[in-house]
Amino acid sequence: MDERQFIANFEHIIRAPGGITRVRELVLQLAVSGRLVEPQTDDITADQLIRNNLKRQTTAITEGRMKRQPLPNPISERDAPWTLPKGWVWTRLGTVTNYGDAPKLEYRHVQPNTWVVELEDIERITSRLLARVRAQERPFKSTKNGFPAGAVLYGKLRPYLDKVIIADEPGVCSTEICPISFYDGLDPRYLRWYLKTPFFVRYASALTYGMNLPRLGVESAREAPFSFPPAESQERIVTKLEELLALCDQLEAQQQNRRYLQNSSRQSALQVLSDADVHEVQGTASRLNEHFTLLFANPEDIEEVIDTYRVLAVRGFLCAASSAQVEVDAIKASCADLKNQYIASGLSRRQQPVGALKSITLYPEHWPVVPFDDVAVVIGGVTKGRDLRGILTITCQYLSVANVQRGFFNLRELKSIQIPPDELAKYLVHTGDLLITEGGDWDKVGRTAIWRGEVENCLHQNHVFKARVPSKYLMAEWVELVFNSGVGRDYFKSASKQTTNLASINMTQLRSFPLPIPPLAEQRAILQKLNTLTATCIGLRRQLKRKQDLAALLAESMVANLTGGGTERNEDSFVKAPETELIARLQVDASPDVKDDAPLAAALARSGGELSARDLWQRFAGDIDAFYAQLKGEVARGWIREPEVAEVHERAVEASEL
Repeated sequence: MDERQFIANFEHIIRAPGGITRVRELVLQLAVSGRLVEPQTDDITADQLIRNNLKRQTTAITEGRMKRQPLPNPISERDAPWTLPKGWVWTRLGTVTNYGDAPKLEYRHVQPNTWVVELEDIERITSRLLARVRAQERPFKSTKNGFPAGAVLYGKLRPYLDKVIIADEPGVCSTEICPISFYDGLDPRYLRWYLKTPFFVRYASALTYGMNLPRLGVESAREAPFSFPPAESQERIVTKLEELLALCDQLEAQQQNRRYLQNSSRQSALQVLSDADVHEVQGTASRLNEHFTLLFANPEDIEEVIDTYRVLAVRGFLCAASSAQVEVDAIKASCADLKNQYIASGLSRRQQPVGALKSITLYPEHWPVVPFDDVAVVIGGVTKGRDLRGILTITCQYLSVANVQRGFFNLRELKSIQIPPDELAKYLVHTGDLLITEGGDWDKVGRTAIWRGEVENCLHQNHVFKARVPSKYLMAEWVELVFNSGVGRDYFKSASKQTTNLASINMTQLRSFPLPIPPLAEQRAILQKLNTLTATCIGLRRQLKRKQDLAALLAESMVANLTGGGTERNEDSFVKAPETELIARLQVDASPDVKDDAPLAAALARSGGELSARDLWQRFAGDIDAFYAQLKGEVARGWIREPEVAEVHERAVEASEL
């Protein structure tokens, strides 16, 4: 690809994820390879500059102004990273700079007004100075590196290899920053940008050493290849380079502004749809569909569509109203019976009844709205840190707030706790239990998931409530949907006690939740329709992700073609098939007992022993994450055969399907 093709595809490149970053890398690479400006025939060559500098170094060593250090070996033509224009030369960084030779200073030798630089003062990527702190404000114990005005300050720790600034006054800096001074003929601005090129960052990253804070060693830095331009070319290169980088900054600011406007418009449109009444929903959805491609450009945007579908589901807009009556009396009676059993067995104590707080959400007229306490038994969890010395205990794993997500459990890290054996029945989590988080960040309040028996003898911590819904006329999956939807989140946000960045609800507030209850058939129909719409959204999200990956790959390839070499790419970031795709075939491996919690294996058995994962999911009243969690558990127990890794078979998902 030549420059004309690059310009023709420029808009596609900068719109790709990371596209402007790629363009910045291209500009830097063209600058240090001599392809950004035309050479001048009367310029002082780099060879002559190096010879002049070596004479000055010899004089400085003789006069005792610097220590003698062995010069790095020259770079042979065969080892040159790329071919340079006439007048340029490949040399080593240690040949033209004093890298690693900064004077060491202690605090008592530093004046109070001396500038003291730490890595935290420099912004990553932009290398903008965030703060200028004086020695009187930042006393230090260990020695620091001294530097003169004009020195290039280079962050040599691996996470901060792109932190490079030019000192505009003398000062001292931490030893994680290496001050680089140089000799005549080397423009500090050119050196600064060279140290920020992807080429040098990759070189430094590959040679850093140390476990906790890997850093670039002095010898490795002195051996670094350095493309040295003629004298006047350096200034022209820097001028052109900074002009182009400023244009990149403008393009990035325009993109951020456009993304901000897109986000605002999308969120407003979805909010209007969420708040629409029964007469407005269809028209609002049609208008949203007309502008779908303008409002939804990134994979993460689709999550907002799924959230909106959840709100519409909870408001009863996803299916036709059922003619059946809600068995509300039977639901309450089942709950009352279970409460009495718990009180009689000592698992809970009798509590004052609560009323439902007034709901601001409008539901279908045939849906009763009752306090959650009337239909579920809510129990607090085990408290950590109790003094159990001298008491017989058993050790069990427990669920904390971090383990309970919206609609699924994160079980990668389960902690253990000791309890007396007689408390096991109270705090044990049973299949079908709802686990609801008490608090944390305000967005964590009220997160709800249904336990599917993933871990045996698992308890719940006191910051996670456990709720059991005993009636066959009220699905735990419906309660989970309501709590995790925007309706539930708004309630928990308004009811919670909030401090700076933290929020929490108590058991009374949870028991008072105004829960809408559709007829059982309507609950099932709504959940099934929501599952279908969610699957469509997941397909569209996958397509958008693939489109972004291909666009990023195109931008990378175009830049690599112009620079003559590729940049490192994380292969794992490209599109891969998950281990269990919805097109996989699932088969019964061993028939579970009736008492076992194996709804998926049971559904397979009723269907001849085999179904596609998509068909099985349609029979499962839960979202995709809960389905995969249940599937994983039943595979682990040997009830369902381990599915083979599936290929991704995608079809075009039209916006109208949403």
